[in-house]
Amino acid sequence: MNTPQFDLSAMLSTPQQTAVQQIPCDKLHPYHNHKFDLYSGERLEDMVASIKENGVLSPIIVQPDGDGYEILIGHNRWNASKLAGLPNVPAIIKAGLTEDEAEMYVIESNVMQRGFENLKISEQAAAVALRHSEMFSQGKRNDILRELAHLENPSAKIDSSTLNPVGSKLDTSESIGNEYGVSKGSVVRLIRINKLTDELKALVDSGEIAIRTGVELSFLSEDTQAIVAEYAEDCKIDMKSAKMLRASADSEGNIDRNTVHAILYGEDTEPKVKPKSVKISHDIYTKYFSNGEKPKEITETIEKALELYFKNMEDE
Repeated sequence: MNTPQFDLSAMLSTPQQTAVQQIPCDKLHPYHNHKFDLYSGERLEDMVASIKENGVLSPIIVQPDGDGYEILIGHNRWNASKLAGLPNVPAIIKAGLTEDEAEMYVIESNVMQRGFENLKISEQAAAVALRHSEMFSQGKRNDILRELAHLENPSAKIDSSTLNPVGSKLDTSESIGNEYGVSKGSVVRLIRINKLTDELKALVDSGEIAIRTGVELSFLSEDTQAIVAEYAEDCKIDMKSAKMLRASADSEGNIDRNTVHAILYGEDTEPKVKPKSVKISHDIYTKYFSNGEKPKEITETIEKALELYFKNMEDE
C-alpha cells in the first residue's frame, strides 16, 4: 500500500492554500508543541529593526485553531512584528493538516533556517525523533522541503541532494545521520534524549547532564525522571548514578523517591569515622610481652585482658 503524499503542484496552485492574508497579531498563537527557542538579544533586535524598515518580507504559515490561528512557521517573525508595533502579519493558511504534517512543518523549517548543528541538543532530538517516527513519510517531507524552499526564494532551483528518494529504506539510523550530518550512534542517542522530560532535556541542553548520562535516564518512567530532575538541583547526576537508577528500575519497575535518594546520595549518608590506631608504650610492651611474640598473639592477649577488665567493671 502506497503512503499518501502531498500534491505539491496542487498545493502551490490552489488560491486558498497560497493566498497571503493579513492576520491580526492578537489572533495568532504559538504551535502547541513548539520546541525551539525564540530569537533574543542582538538577533531579535536586528529582526525588529528590519521589520520596522521593510515589513515582513516572507509570510508565515499558520493553521486554523478555534477563533484564531496556530503558527507553524514564523514564530520569530510574529514576535518581532509585535515588538515592532505591527498590527497584522502576512500569512498563508494551511487547513486540513494532520498532526504529523503540522509537526513536520514546524521542525523542518527550523532545521532549514537555523542549521541542524546550531540547534540545542533537545531540538536536534526532536528533529531526529520525528524523522525516525513510524508515521514519517519521506514523500511528505520532500514536498514540504520543496515548498519551504519555494517560499524562501520562488525562482531558486531545488537542490535534489537535500531530498531522499521515496520508497528507499530511509528509516535507519545511518541514513538519518547522513541527512543531518551526524553519526549513526548520535542518531540513536538523540532518539533516546527525546524521551526525557522537559526538565531533564533542559539540563542536557545546559550541559549539567551529559548526553550519554541522559540516554541512561531516558529509560526511566516519567514519574521517576521528575524525581531525578528535582534532585539534580543539588546533586550531580553522573553516568554511574544514572546506570544504577536504570538497573534498579529494570529490576524493580517504577522506583520511588527513597530509592532515588539512596542511589544519588548513597545508602549511608552519615560521615564515616576513620578508626584510630593506638600505640603501646615501650615500657608496657616489655613489661607484659617478650620479643618473640607475634603481633597477632599480642592483639589476642590485649583483647582478652580488656574483656576481663570490662566484665569486672560491670560486676562492681
